[in-house]
Amino acid sequence: MNEVNVEELVEVYLTIRRERDRAEKEHEAVMAVLKADMVQIEAALLDVCNKVKVNSLNTKFGTVIRKLNERYVCNDWDGFKQFVLEQQAVDLFEKRIHQGNFKQFLLEHNGDGLPPGVNVMREFAISVRKSSSEFQQE
Repeated sequence: MNEVNVEELVEVYLTIRRERDRAEKEHEAVMAVLKADMVQIEAALLDVCNKVKVNSLNTKFGTVIRKLNERYVCNDWDGFKQFVLEQQAVDLFEKRIHQGNFKQFLLEHNGDGLPPGVNVMREFAISVRKSSSEFQQE
C-alpha cells in the first residue's frame, strides 16, 4: 500500500488554494467591469423604450423587452409574522430552515428530538490552515 505524504499534500493544497483565490479575484474584477457596462446599456435601452412608449424593440441582433419586476419587502417583521399566523398563510415564507436559528433552537430544546419532517445531514469535511510561518511569508 502506498503511503500518503501529508506534508506534501498540505503544501500542494495550499498552493492550489492560493492560485484559486488569485484567479477568483481576477475573475471578479473582470466581471465587475462587464456588469457595470451592461447596467449602463440596460439603462440606455430602458430610456429608449420609455421615450417611444414600447415594451419591446426588435433589432437584427436581438429583441429588447421592457418588463416590470416586483419584489416584496418587509419593514415590520413582527407585524408580518402576526399577520401570517392570523391568516394561517405560512406559505408566504420561503421553504428553508435558517440553519443558525434552528441549531440554537435544538440546543435550547435538548433531548426533544427533531420536529416532524426535519432530517439532519452530517458529513465530515477537511479544513486546511496555513502554518504561522506561512502567514509571515505573504
